[in-house]
Amino acid sequence: MKKKVIAYNRVEKPVLEDLQKKYDVHFFKDIDTKKDPEFLEQLQDAEGIIGLELEVDQKLLDHAPKLKIVSNNSVGYNNLDIEQLSERRIMATNTPDVLTDTVADTIFGLLIATARRMPELDHFVKQGKWKQTLGTEHFGTDVHHKTLGIIGMGRIGQSIAQRAHFGFDMDILYHTRSRKPEAEEKYQATYCSLDELLTQSDFVCLMTPLTPETEHHIGKREFQLMKKSAIFINGSRGKTIVEQDLIDALGRSDIAAAGLDVFEQEPVASDNPLLKMKNVVTLPHIGSSTYETELKMSQLAARNLEAGLNGVKPPNLIDDSIWSEA
Repeated sequence: MKKKVIAYNRVEKPVLEDLQKKYDVHFFKDIDTKKDPEFLEQLQDAEGIIGLELEVDQKLLDHAPKLKIVSNNSVGYNNLDIEQLSERRIMATNTPDVLTDTVADTIFGLLIATARRMPELDHFVKQGKWKQTLGTEHFGTDVHHKTLGIIGMGRIGQSIAQRAHFGFDMDILYHTRSRKPEAEEKYQATYCSLDELLTQSDFVCLMTPLTPETEHHIGKREFQLMKKSAIFINGSRGKTIVEQDLIDALGRSDIAAAGLDVFEQEPVASDNPLLKMKNVVTLPHIGSSTYETELKMSQLAARNLEAGLNGVKPPNLIDDSIWSEA
């Protein structure tokens, strides 16, 4: 009898088809996982879960007594209750590395687009408003030779620093839980306190994972520490900032502009004030969204899943103690 697997939201088609040949796969998308009767029924016998943005908490785990592994198809895993999973000796995995360059491209592109007001001016041209040489009211700001402050110097943060240092001759400040000597050597990055980074940076790029410690990490106080000319970029998670405080800071001109790939509520509400601000560039959480990268993520998620189902240590096990205690 084939092992039962639940696939949720996004597993790229070639990977899903391959899994369906080997396992009893049940695919679900955009359902209420707390109430959907078929989902809850299939959970009872499921040994593996693979997918994106499934909230795996105590309530779900209570319905999944046979579960061995949850394979998250993303680098972030704030949707997983790791403590509960570890307590139940259920493996949890993610997909780091494969998306690093793609996300760094997106976030640096967002930084440039915000600084040079590209979406706003694209709209200006398409509305037929470009009738004469532009005046200073339409000018943007330079990116090259400025100071970039990166909060969260993980793999993606370092990849952003690489682009900034070698491509744009930027000075790099960074703040993170532990110093990164390799980044300091490669990109001449300078470690500093959060307050120092905020006060000195022309661009502030937030790249921390969402954890209890980083939730609402940036709020009113932090925005007021930034230069009035500063541009804030959020490529982490929406809840790492106090979104209303960002709205207020932009409204008071505490900072000049913001580029956002993430929001407190996703999809973002149509009445969110950020959507009406010309100095805010908004993206629909597309950091890793190229076909090449999404396919690689699905392939890695499948490798993690199959390893766990077959009693082999997955390559991207989040809590190693689950394996060492086995």
